[in-house]
Amino acid sequence: MASSASIQISMAISSRSSDFLGSHSFTNNNKFRPWKVSLPGRKLGVCRCVSAHSTEATAYKTKVTRNSNMAKLQAGYLFPEIARRRSAHMLKYPDVKVISLGIGDTTEPIPEVITSAMAMRADSLTTFEGYTGYGAEQGDTKLRAAIASTYYKDLIIEETDIFVSDGAKCDISRLQLLFGSEVKMAVQDPSYPAYVDSSVIMGQTGLFQKDIEKYANIEYMRCVPENDFFPDLSTISQADVIYFCSPNNPTGYAATRDQLTQLVQSAKDNGSIIVYDSAYAMYISDDSPRSIFEIPGAKEVAIEISSFSKYAGFTGVRLGWTVIPKELLFSDGFRVAKDFNRIVCTCFNGASNIAQAGGLACLSPVGLKAMQDTLNFYKENTKIIVDTFSSLGFNVYGGKNAPYVWVQFPGRSSWDVFAEILEKAHVVTTPGSGFGPGGESFIRVSAFGHRENILEAAKRIKQLYR
Repeated sequence: MASSASIQISMAISSRSSDFLGSHSFTNNNKFRPWKVSLPGRKLGVCRCVSAHSTEATAYKTKVTRNSNMAKLQAGYLFPEIARRRSAHMLKYPDVKVISLGIGDTTEPIPEVITSAMAMRADSLTTFEGYTGYGAEQGDTKLRAAIASTYYKDLIIEETDIFVSDGAKCDISRLQLLFGSEVKMAVQDPSYPAYVDSSVIMGQTGLFQKDIEKYANIEYMRCVPENDFFPDLSTISQADVIYFCSPNNPTGYAATRDQLTQLVQSAKDNGSIIVYDSAYAMYISDDSPRSIFEIPGAKEVAIEISSFSKYAGFTGVRLGWTVIPKELLFSDGFRVAKDFNRIVCTCFNGASNIAQAGGLACLSPVGLKAMQDTLNFYKENTKIIVDTFSSLGFNVYGGKNAPYVWVQFPGRSSWDVFAEILEKAHVVTTPGSGFGPGGESFIRVSAFGHRENILEAAKRIKQLYR
C-alpha cells in the first residue's frame, strides 16, 4: 500500500483492453507500451481493477428489422471505395502528387456565361421582386421548353413530357420507386453501378451469386469487344425494365442507329420499358443517335434520363432531366408519366431555382458554345489517353464518343491493375469489374482532368509499361 495521496500504478495494456484503446496502445515495434495511471486514493487504500463491458455488448438496439435488401449489397459503392483507397495511398506517400483519373468528375471551371446567370438569380433572391420559394416539382416551364427545343427538336417531345431534376442519378432511384419490387430488370454488363445497386435496394433481385459475380433475377446483357459492345438480344430472357446507357459508361461505346432500332423492337416484342441514359450524348462525334427518341416507335417503350453534369460541369450544382412521353403506358393503359409525376411530387420539391437559372443559360446560344468548348477540351484529353495506351500495345476502346477510355489487360484482375497503377504510377483509375463481371480485366480511365495532370499521368503510365 502507498502512503502518498495517490497510488502510482504501472501496467501493461492487455489484449482484453485493446479493443477500446485501439492500436495506439502499441509502439512501433509492436511491444506493449507501459502506461502510468494516476488514481486518487487514500492512505492504505485499495485499488480494484474491473473489466468494462464492450460498447457493442451494451449498445441499445431498437426493434426495427434491418432492410434485408441492404444486406444483399456487396461491399461499398464503387466510387467511395476508390476514394478510400486513394486516401490510404496519399497517407502512405504524403509527398507524392496523386493524379485522379478514376471517378468521372469534371475539373474545368463552369463557363462565366452560366455562373453569371446563377449569380444574378441568387442575388435576386435578396429582393422582394425576385424572391421565390418552392417552384414546380416538374421544373421551371422555360427550362423545360428550352430542353425540348434544344435536345428534342423535330422529335415531337413536348415540354410537359420533361421533368427537371437534381441529376440523372437521383432520377434512377425515383424510377425504381415507380416500377416497384416486382419487376425484373436487364442491364448492360458492364454498366454504371447505380442501376444494379438501386435495383437491389428496391428488392427486385435475389441474393448475390459469388461464383458468377451476379445478382439473381437480373438479366446481365454482356457488352464486350467480341460483340461490338452490343448484346445479342435474341439470347436475353424477357425483362420488364431495360437499363441502357449510350454512350456507355464505362466502355465509352455509342450504339448505332441499327442497334437501337433492334433494342426498341425487342422492347416492343416483349412489352418492356427501356430506361435510356443519355448523360454523355453531347460527346458523340459520329452519326450515332443522341436520343432514343430518334428511333421510330421509341416513345411507346422508352424513358430517357440525362444531365447537365458532364456538359456544363454541374456535378456539384446538380441539374438533370427525365423525359417520359405521353405515349408510354403501363399494361393497364395508365400513363407512366402520371405515376412518375406523383413520385416526383411526393419525394421532391423541385430542382434549385439557382441551378435552373444556370440550366437556362447553358441552353442559350452563347452557353451552348461555351459548353461545346469545354467538351472539346475533354475530348483532347481523351485523345492523349488513347494514344498513350495504344502506343504501349494495349487494346483500347471508347474515347471517341465519350470521356472514358476502356483499356484491356488480358488475363489480369482489374483490381490488381488498379492497385499496380496506383502504387507504381500514383495514378487513380477505375477497375472494370466494379461495373459488372463483363468489366473484368479492364480499367476505365477518365478524361476529366487538368491538361497538365493528363500529360503527367500519360508520362508515368508510359514509364510503368514501356
